[in-house]
Amino acid sequence: MDKMWSGRFSTGTSSLLDAFNASIMFDRKLYREDIEGSIAHATMLTKQNILTQEELTQITEGLAQVLKEIESGEFEWKISDEDLHMAIEKRLTTLIGDAGKKLHTARSRNDQVAVDFRRYVLRKNLEIVDALKLLMQEVLVVAQKHTETLLPGMTHLQHAQPINFGFHLGAYLSMFKRDIERFESSHKRNNISPLGCAALAGTPHNIDRDLTASLLGFDAPSVNCLDTVSDRDFALEILFNISTMMMHISRLSEELVMWSSYEFGFVELSDEYSTGSSIMPQKKNPDVPELLRGKTGRVYGSLMGLLTVMKGLPLAYNKDTQEDKEGVFDAVETAEISLEILKEAIKTMQVKAHNMAKASKIGHLSATDLADYLVQKCNIPFREAHFITGKAVAKSEELKIDLSEIELKYLQEIDARINADVLEFLVLENSMNARKSAGGTATVRTNEQLEYFKNFLGE
Repeated sequence: MDKMWSGRFSTGTSSLLDAFNASIMFDRKLYREDIEGSIAHATMLTKQNILTQEELTQITEGLAQVLKEIESGEFEWKISDEDLHMAIEKRLTTLIGDAGKKLHTARSRNDQVAVDFRRYVLRKNLEIVDALKLLMQEVLVVAQKHTETLLPGMTHLQHAQPINFGFHLGAYLSMFKRDIERFESSHKRNNISPLGCAALAGTPHNIDRDLTASLLGFDAPSVNCLDTVSDRDFALEILFNISTMMMHISRLSEELVMWSSYEFGFVELSDEYSTGSSIMPQKKNPDVPELLRGKTGRVYGSLMGLLTVMKGLPLAYNKDTQEDKEGVFDAVETAEISLEILKEAIKTMQVKAHNMAKASKIGHLSATDLADYLVQKCNIPFREAHFITGKAVAKSEELKIDLSEIELKYLQEIDARINADVLEFLVLENSMNARKSAGGTATVRTNEQLEYFKNFLGE
């Protein structure tokens, strides 16, 4: 009967219920947020003359001692204490006596856990933003070196049109920028304080929620307490944001896996971020991007798990909500190491520009340019130009060459209206640089795009 809520119970809980009910083995990760929230709450209670200055001193000094014990590893976490909040309060009361028992005045575990978890998630939003910016910086460095490096642009995984590698990487910079904006937007939207909502309906004590919100770095106190203690939108948002970010990472990882294969040979991952085979001595496996693809599914699972927990809960707080944290903790840790290791893999990889250029001469990437030439220079309707170009591609296939290498005589055999200036249109570099419309792949436009991302990062 050592539970702090055991007054109305005549027998103690079973050890099985203790194990099933407890969250202390994972929610203790929130110890710093919990202690800071308690100090802010006690400071407010003192200002409102609910605690004395002496009691505040005892509480703050006692909590400082608890913090020291936790960080040194001396603190004893017990399943019987159920959760982080009870464990800290119990230890505090042991250290300072009755003043510790007054700390929970005008507060419930419902608003207490909502404060702790929300502050953790808000902090992680910004930390992930910082990590994303570091990843973007490394991608930007590689992209800036390769704004003239030809690469076959693809649709349906088939060679389509010539682009440059910097332009291709710019697509991922765009994705990561949107990820950053989602995390920042989520932080702004959810930066409100639950403290003072108590169990669900507020408190009769004369508290100052604006003060505790300010002390804890929130923009304002929440509006409706019934919603606040049961709201986990902020947790769902970080899981969605991480899932979307990991989807982007997985798409890049898929390309790194392909690009590092013998069939493509566009990049080589460094030995530091590759592994070998237990049986095949020649193997160099791209385990980093493969694991990043796999971990994306793991993060999706956390999002779907919490959505399922929340979908049927009546107002207000329910114990189901205890299942909100482990998935978030796991997703955050997955995101952090994924961003770090992808950054290093990008930083240390070797780009094989000559193989990219060689691949650009497969698949007749300048076919669209021939059609455009026929429209612009010969005043031929596009559908007819499309047909003529198809004939030219077929002739190139017959000659076993790329369209960019075809001789003028063969083109003029297909259509006499074609002049010698057509050959300039078929040069791959010219084809790439001809796409000068805003957002296009021309080197000049790619450089503009990379400058935009550079400015976004504040460089």
